[in-house]
Amino acid sequence: MTDACLADALSTFDALFAEALAAGEPDRTAMTLATAAADGRPSARTVLLKAHDARGFVLYTHLDRRKGGELQANPQAALLFHWPRVRDGVQVRIEGDVEIVADDEADAYFASRPRGSQIGAWASLQSETLASHAVFDARIARYEAEFEGREVPRPPRWGGFRVVPRAIEFWYGAQFRLHERWLHERGEDGAWSKRMLYP
Repeated sequence: MTDACLADALSTFDALFAEALAAGEPDRTAMTLATAAADGRPSARTVLLKAHDARGFVLYTHLDRRKGGELQANPQAALLFHWPRVRDGVQVRIEGDVEIVADDEADAYFASRPRGSQIGAWASLQSETLASHAVFDARIARYEAEFEGREVPRPPRWGGFRVVPRAIEFWYGAQFRLHERWLHERGEDGAWSKRMLYP
C-alpha cells in the first residue's frame, strides 16, 4: 500500500484544491507554515503555495532571513491549509522534511513573477528592522534604476523550499465536532499507510 496510498493522498489534495477554487476561497494557496529554530523555538506565518506535485509542496522566500534560516537549521516543517467554504470546512495538515528547490526551478518561478515582486525581492531585507518606509522606498528606487531596461535576475540568496511529506491529514468538518479525519503517513521503512482518526 505504498505508492497507491501516497497517490491517493495527492489526488485527494488536488480534488480539494479544485473545490476551494470553485467555492470561492479568497486564496486557496494560503497556508500556515510552522518552523522551529535550531533550539526548538517554534514560529508560524502564512505563506503561499507556489507549486505542488509528487515531490512535495513548494514555497519561495529569502534563504537567509528568519524562516529560510530556520528551515535550513532545522529542515522540518508543518503546513496547514484551511478552506472554510469547502463542504463543511476542510483542513489539510502536512508534515515533512524540507529541501531547497533546484536553481533552475527557482529561476523559472522567479522569471514568472510580476516585475514589482522581482524588484521587491532585491529591495527587502526581509524581517530585519526597517527605520522608515522612506528607506524601503529608496531601496526599491535603487533596484528599479539598476535593472531598468533589462530582465530582473533572481537574487543570489532567494529561492524555494520543498516540504517533502511524511504525513498528510485531511480533516472534514461536521456538526457537534464529530469531524472526519484521515491520516496518510510514511513509516520508517518508507511505506505509506492510511488510517482514520478520532475527531
